[in-house]
Amino acid sequence: MDAIKRISNSHELEFAVFCIENVAARLGVDAERVYSAFTDKSDILNGYIVPEYETLHTQSKEYIVNDIIELMQERGVSV
Repeated sequence: MDAIKRISNSHELEFAVFCIENVAARLGVDAERVYSAFTDKSDILNGYIVPEYETLHTQSKEYIVNDIIELMQERGVSV
């Protein structure tokens, strides 16, 4: 998961927005704060969500949100 991958198509972009919005909803915060946590405070967006798109997007919303929140906790990333 050390690879950095930028969003390269509309499917990855839509998925990134889906992840940000749903994590924000679960945590009860603004999506801008989650985006900042995923980009400015960590590499979760380009270092995890985008590179793992092919695997993650096949999972349920609950699984995806739980997985990302767990990753945030492991990495000490807060919103």
